[in-house]
Amino acid sequence: MNRHLVRAAVAAAALVSSILFAPSATAAPAVNLAADTAAEARAVAAHWTAKAMREAVPLDALTVDASRLVSTVAKGLPRVISPTAYPNGGSAWTGAGSVVKTVGRVFFTYQGRNASCSGNAVTSANKSTVMTAGHCVKLDGAYHTNFVFVPGYNDGNAPYGTWTAKATMVTPQWNASEDINYDVGAAVVNPLNGQSLTDVVGAQGIAFNQPKSQNMYAFGYPAAAPYDGSKLIYCSGGTFSAFLSNGIGMTCNMTGGSSGGPWFKSFVEGTGVGVQNSVNSYKINFFPNWMFGPYFGADAQNLYNTAQAS
Repeated sequence: MNRHLVRAAVAAAALVSSILFAPSATAAPAVNLAADTAAEARAVAAHWTAKAMREAVPLDALTVDASRLVSTVAKGLPRVISPTAYPNGGSAWTGAGSVVKTVGRVFFTYQGRNASCSGNAVTSANKSTVMTAGHCVKLDGAYHTNFVFVPGYNDGNAPYGTWTAKATMVTPQWNASEDINYDVGAAVVNPLNGQSLTDVVGAQGIAFNQPKSQNMYAFGYPAAAPYDGSKLIYCSGGTFSAFLSNGIGMTCNMTGGSSGGPWFKSFVEGTGVGVQNSVNSYKINFFPNWMFGPYFGADAQNLYNTAQAS
């Protein structure tokens, strides 16, 4: 079988009240208990010094079997709202708004090394749910350890705190075979200083079963050259159906570390508010200027529902 090397794309605080639902999936997401005691949470938080964050290596390599990429996903009701300025293939976000608080870096230990991805705080019943990519939670058959979310990360600084995960989870398909079509993960973070995550940073909306062709914005913290993980980077433009997977694509040059960063539909630049509809997932080595993300269908919705109820 042909195999394609795919580079995991290591490459927002207003509450959006409307969430678009799809039928629930039958298979349950896989849930991993992380720092679910106070002592464990303290130990994980102590692990992530500013120096450790700066030196974390982007999670940047993922091999998938092309024969497993193609399948069918039902589309939802069409809804497209054009962004005010696009396209942008990748540059520092110089605006303000909710996105600079809800998007952050994800740090964890993978195979004995400190590594990084990106994530986003979404509206949730528990006020503690972060969406990211599946491979930013579990890879090569094992869940990552020392998992934290740092919203608004800025060059080693954690302006809104370091939030330890009490549980991490992935779609059942990613758990079973690391199927790139379902590369979606979530984390439920512990309270910090007696507060819940989205009470501190706000939350973005989230949507499922939406059209694949839309105008969207993607955000993340790429840490591989030419980026260094210190700044929030974004891309914007029209999305298209991926040709090797169920997912969607966008012109975007984000690199290692941006995996798990959010894709927003209906994004408003002035307020930094949008509705999350995918995550940065992978890049194909011979198409370096395209980023791909998984389609947010029933299984992604089921994962989100499990996380927000935890």
